[in-house]
Amino acid sequence: MQKFHTQITQLALDLTLGISNQDRFDRLLEVLRNLLNCDAAALLAYRDQQFVPLAIDGLYEEVMGRRFNINEHPRLEAIARAGDVVRFPADSDIADPYDGLIPNKGDKLHVHACVGLPLIAHGNLIGALTIDGFDANQFDQFTDRDLRTISALAAASLHTSLLMKQLEAQAVHVGAHSPQVTKDIKLGEEMIGQSGAMMDLRMQIQSVANTDLSVLITGETGVGKELVAAAIHSQSNRAKQTLVYLNCAALPESVAESELFGHVKGAFTGAISHRKGKFELADNGTLFLDEVGELPLSLQSKLLRVLQYGDLQRVGDDSVLKVNTRIVAATNRNLHQDVVNGQFRADLYHRLSVFPIHVPPLREREGDTTLLSGFFIEKCKNKLNLKHLSISPAALSLLRQYSWPGNVRQLEHAIHRAAVLARTEAFSGKDNKPSSPVILQPHHFELTQSASPLHQVAANESTLLRSPQLHSPQLAQTTETLVGLKQATEDFQTQIIATSLDNNQQNWAATARDLQIDSGNLHRLAKRLGLKD
Repeated sequence: MQKFHTQITQLALDLTLGISNQDRFDRLLEVLRNLLNCDAAALLAYRDQQFVPLAIDGLYEEVMGRRFNINEHPRLEAIARAGDVVRFPADSDIADPYDGLIPNKGDKLHVHACVGLPLIAHGNLIGALTIDGFDANQFDQFTDRDLRTISALAAASLHTSLLMKQLEAQAVHVGAHSPQVTKDIKLGEEMIGQSGAMMDLRMQIQSVANTDLSVLITGETGVGKELVAAAIHSQSNRAKQTLVYLNCAALPESVAESELFGHVKGAFTGAISHRKGKFELADNGTLFLDEVGELPLSLQSKLLRVLQYGDLQRVGDDSVLKVNTRIVAATNRNLHQDVVNGQFRADLYHRLSVFPIHVPPLREREGDTTLLSGFFIEKCKNKLNLKHLSISPAALSLLRQYSWPGNVRQLEHAIHRAAVLARTEAFSGKDNKPSSPVILQPHHFELTQSASPLHQVAANESTLLRSPQLHSPQLAQTTETLVGLKQATEDFQTQIIATSLDNNQQNWAATARDLQIDSGNLHRLAKRLGLKD
């Protein structure tokens, strides 16, 4: 026990060193592994009813990308609500959130020791430490008092790091009116990644967010430009106001002016009442113009006037309205070249790109594919109502090596499709229970470096359904009895739309044309299928 107290003292000293937060967190778990002789450990931050991994030891790297909602993970919920040390019985039948996520331990953690330590600061839950050992009695020699000491040190370290982040955010915003601490992006709007490219991107967002400068976000399709816009707004002094979204590519030219600036009753056929445009709706807030390069030239001059003078006219109205709207625009086009070619106004381009931000493609974000895979797998697990969903090392290696021309969006769709296929393979019988663990394997992914023509999509689907992994009497019975016609149809629609999106570089308008479907109907169908928010 003297050794324990000596190591605890050294841990306390280590946590006061002038090192980065990540190094401090990693050092904490390293000391815990030596101190408690545990086989796996994780430091988690708590926010918005979910635990977010900050550091891990003895777990697959993809865990760092997962977001554990406590209402979907009973062990983590017990830790969150306990307020004290939680020792789970070795034979507990409560599902473990790390099943299938510990190397060389298969897909099911059987009898093992598991301890949860809630991290409390000023009476509030800020995180947790989870400690696992493969010996059922591994932690019996440590008293609750010993574990509380560890919990207190970890809580102090985490609390200090959170305060430092707040101070750094305030320092960036010095001089801006109504400075605010950087806010966490809501669930579903979080930017996942720890690569150097993502660190640079976050710094740019933090630098410009609390100004009123116009921002032009550039990058390939699928990189997450909309998330960058949401982050800029949520970290700005306009965060309490509205963020209004407008997809310029989906605007028919006949109604584009009305959508932007509004109209008055009787301005045109069908104008049966006054209607505010997007600029008015975003007054004192932020207007996000997605795919701004698709705006017709006729509208660009009117948009420029609003940006220059802050006044607009509704269609059919001679009066002038004043608005205070911040513009954040995004495009996957080379607007500078469009200006040279006469396809985009030079003065509008310069007005929009006061602060340009380039979002890096996934192939330039070393290591982020692993974290994003974990994030999307956890989302798929919840959508498909699975207790556990994981990915094999071979499949993860395949994803790391792929160039992802469709970027993060393509990765999400690929994982969603693979999860549907893996679920179908794993489920059998009439009791709707999995006959084997649901694990994503390389054969669940169809990844080609160049997209095939659209007319081959149906043929590809047919080939997929005839593949050896899927074509078996047992699976055919499973598909009929478990999935049902409605689910099978939706799975097929998901595959067709996602493949067409990849073929068209994630351009929804082009996808609608190729699929011969109305653009609005396509967007509604995609939302229902979970292909877009």
